[in-house]
Amino acid sequence: MARLVLLSEGLTGRTYDLKVEKTTVGRVADNAFEIPETSVSSHHAEILLRGSEVLVRDLNSTNGTYINGEKITEAVLKPGQILRVGTVEMRLETGESPPPMTKKPLDQTRVIPQGVKVDELEGSRPVGFDTTKAFSKKSNRATTWFIALAIVIGLLLVGALLWVVLNKPR
Repeated sequence: MARLVLLSEGLTGRTYDLKVEKTTVGRVADNAFEIPETSVSSHHAEILLRGSEVLVRDLNSTNGTYINGEKITEAVLKPGQILRVGTVEMRLETGESPPPMTKKPLDQTRVIPQGVKVDELEGSRPVGFDTTKAFSKKSNRATTWFIALAIVIGLLLVGALLWVVLNKPR
């Protein structure tokens, strides 16, 4: 018998057996499979049993219906595939096990070289940061000019303020 196993957080482990030919999925109580989650539409989708196939049909839901991440309007859901209504994910399980995954055997073992260590380099010498021009201290000429200009402007402002105060008519 086919059944849906919920995978989303808060609903994990909850299952629904697909016993009848048509199962409606949605947020409200009049659905056969009620999922009380805000991302699920009131009447989100319907699941139809067609012989050994499970057909999923979206009912013009707001957040869409997806099978393995692909948006659908109507598609066959196979055992092991993930059905998503809104943000709720569920997996279709049947009494049979899903088809085995075929793995391609490795043709050969590959050795990945480690690379070269610094002390193994020929003619290598230690780098001294104090002797390298790229790391020497730069000139502070711009900073010196900025400070001098700020002092001159400050003195001019203080002088102007004193002139205004002292020449004020009494």
